[in-house]
Amino acid sequence: MKQIMQWLILAALGNSVAIGAIIAAQPDAARRVELIDLLKQDCGACHGMRLKGGLGPALTPDAIGRLSIETISATILHGRPGTPMPPWQPFMSQDEAVWLAGQLKAGVD
Repeated sequence: MKQIMQWLILAALGNSVAIGAIIAAQPDAARRVELIDLLKQDCGACHGMRLKGGLGPALTPDAIGRLSIETISATILHGRPGTPMPPWQPFMSQDEAVWLAGQLKAGVD
């Protein structure tokens, strides 16, 4: 029983650290505006202006709900080889991609 409690405490701490890292990675206000504009304009060119799908798949919370923030941010940064999805790493940092992935999961107006 003691070992189970230790594992539960470690798991809870691990989740707190992961959530803290995502919150700490938030870009400043001006950069957040730039990233949302990039999302709506550049990503919207393929994923639809409302991100409900087009050439690329929908990026709505319902459509990407099963994907982790890590998976989404890796796709943003590295693209999908063999598909039209380009890498965006030259235009944003890892922290910015994680923030943008969180915005997608929460829903972007």
